[in-house]
Parts: sequence; structure tokens; C-alpha cells
Amino acid sequence: MILNIETATQICSVSLSKGKEIIALRENDEKNSHAVQLSVFIEELLKTSGVSRKEIKAIAISKGPGSYTGLRIGVSTAKGLAYGLGVPLISVSTLQAMAYGVSSKLDCAPNSLFAPMIDARRMEVYSAFYDSNNQLVKGISADIIDANSYVEFLNSNPIYFFGDGASKCKEIIVHENAHFIENFNPSASFMADSSHEKFEKGEFENLAYFEPFYLKDFVAIKAKPIQF
Repeated sequence: MILNIETATQICSVSLSKGKEIIALRENDEKNSHAVQLSVFIEELLKTSGVSRKEIKAIAISKGPGSYTGLRIGVSTAKGLAYGLGVPLISVSTLQAMAYGVSSKLDCAPNSLFAPMIDARRMEVYSAFYDSNNQLVKGISADIIDANSYVEFLNSNPIYFFGDGASKCKEIIVHENAHFIENFNPSASFMADSSHEKFEKGEFENLAYFEPFYLKDFVAIKAKPIQF
């Protein structure tokens, strides 16, 4: 049994998986609530599913890219659980899990590409392209979107864009091969395939040194001076 945690965006999501099968899921899209909800969701999930902590064999965390605060909360919780339970920590690419969530459900042309997008503010997105086998085709990057974005791929492949970064690209990326999937969010339910494979291969993270994949450095917003 693996406990999967997804906090890379505004979605706070936790799932229990056995093999590649989801046993239970708890999630919510309330903004800025990860610190309050995550531990509660985990306890509720264990209680309602009747699974004891001793049955958990690994903790899997969605490693990013995404929200700096969300990733810190998720990774800190995952590390604490893994250490306390004496089980390994597994990291799963947030974008790859999102791509799996779409590609496993759509009946698409064999040469289709899947482009998960996470909003990185203004006209920038965190994105990558995956094929129908969930293999990386275009590496993870922070892209500033304009009318010519991804045209070299779009000229030869149908591409499905999704995630909270895709909505702001819909009016800019105009191409017959560009398809946009509405209302799609990351979920811990998409992590089971990768977390199971990594568990079987023994691909675990070092608890002391593992850090989220932020992609970009955190930039604090300078507070405005108080006017008296």
C-alpha cells in the first residue's frame, strides 16, 4: 500500500494505492489550505478505508514543478511520514502524473502529444510534452507563451493542452492540432502508476537531502510601505 500526496498546485489531494489501483481518494481545491487540510485528509483517508499505518509500505510525493508553498508543505509532510513509519520516500513528476491522467483516458491518434501546463503567473507556464506511452518528448521548462509557441510540434502532432496554465494559452495558441481540455487538475489518483513502478524498482529518495523540483527560484513579493 502506497500513500500518494499531491500539493503542487491549489489542489490538495491524497490517495491510497495498492499496486496501480486506487483504493481511496480525498481531495479539495480550496486555495491556500494545504497546511490545514493535508494532515486531516491523510487521517480521514486511513480511517474511512480501514487501512492502518503499518500497512503503508511507502510515501509518494508529487515533486513539482508548481507552487513553492504547496510543494514545501507536501514534501515536509511526506518526509515526516516516511521517517516516522520507517518506509521509503518516492518522488513523482507532477507534470508526468498529469499527462498520465489524460492519456490513459483519451482515445487519441498514436502520434498525439500531451502537454500538462501549470500556471507560473503572467504568460508563463511550467510545461512538458509526453507521448501516448507517458514518455518525455519535450523537457520540463518554464515557457513564456506567444503565438509561435510549440509550432514545430503542432505542425506534425495533435497536442492536448490541459491544467490551470492551459486556459490562458487557449486564445494565443491557435492551430488545427491544438486541443484544450477544460477543468483538469492534478490529482493523487494519477500518481499510482509511477509510484508503484518506482517502488518495484527500488527507486527511492534520500530523506535527508530530497528537495522539491521548483524549476525557478522563489521570488518574494516586496511589501508596500505603510502610509500614515
